[in-house]
Amino acid sequence: MDPVSNPSSPAKRRVLSGMRPTGKLHLGNYMGALYNWVRLQEQYECYFFIADLHALTTDYADTSGIAPNTREVALDFLAAGLDPEKCTIFVQSHVKPHYELPLLLGMITPLGWLERVPSYKEMQENLASKDLSNYGFLGYPVLMASDILLYQADFVPVGQDQQAHVELTREIARRFNQFYKRQGSELRAQSSEILPEPQVLLTPSPKLPGTDGRKMSKSYGNTILLSDPEPEIRAKLKPMVTDPARVRRSDPGNPDKCPVGDLHKIFSSQETLAKVYDGCTTAGIGCIECKTWVADAIVAHLAPIQERRAQFEQKPALVTEILAAGDQRAMVRAEQTMREVRAAMGLAENTPVSSSRQEEAGNALF
Repeated sequence: MDPVSNPSSPAKRRVLSGMRPTGKLHLGNYMGALYNWVRLQEQYECYFFIADLHALTTDYADTSGIAPNTREVALDFLAAGLDPEKCTIFVQSHVKPHYELPLLLGMITPLGWLERVPSYKEMQENLASKDLSNYGFLGYPVLMASDILLYQADFVPVGQDQQAHVELTREIARRFNQFYKRQGSELRAQSSEILPEPQVLLTPSPKLPGTDGRKMSKSYGNTILLSDPEPEIRAKLKPMVTDPARVRRSDPGNPDKCPVGDLHKIFSSQETLAKVYDGCTTAGIGCIECKTWVADAIVAHLAPIQERRAQFEQKPALVTEILAAGDQRAMVRAEQTMREVRAAMGLAENTPVSSSRQEEAGNALF
């Protein structure tokens, strides 16, 4: 493979999405996004990035984990099946336009738009131990919009409950396009609008509970990691909460009201699922047996992922090469957008300045 070659077909519609580097990914991350991304790369021109700049909005006081966590996420991306020959995988901070476009879009984004974002107050409440009264956290939606608009993405894959984030990006793009248009000869071949409004690409996101029955989240400590070894997976599932109606072994239950049942629906075969419904509703099986079956299914599902991860862990130079190639492809595409943005906003491109002119400028400014 030539790591610098572009794996994407220009005829394909463009998709962009990313994940914050919080460390090794868990089943919730996988089924909520990564599982769908692996399938999208077969149909679209895909850009998938590790959002290390986003991590700074909440973890600015201690950045020691960002670089190692970025590496872990990259390994899980590749292990799950993202193919650098079919999609572009890159690190957000390595592509400098991700610093530039948020500043420019911030100039036109009303403060009220940011303050009304539902996740703004919600995250402040959930992360009450951190001081989030900073400019970066308030401006998080502008950074997010820039991530999408830099690549002039057609679609952003999200679940049903995440559509509001894309809508704000559409509003920012709309406002930019009202103020600024393409300049000069470019108008003959293209629309006057530089930043197309991205569309939501709804992707299936099955209900995947953590071991305590709540949404799987590292903040709850209820996760099963994609890289967890088999004994650890079984140990985590053993005490998992079940249908509260099953107080005794002889009490019948309902898999539709049981977090373990939710996991069966995602990972178990139809044959196993039929046994679960029959055994649970008639009290023919106990919860321990039911958990053993779902552990079998999860372990089997994760086996090829863990095998690929182990292979990439043994080739750190290859992972570095893949990310560097993705960074380069992303930079080329992002710069195409930025040239149009700068021109439309009346910002001059960089030109060499002679030493005498530098001296004159220095005298004038200071």
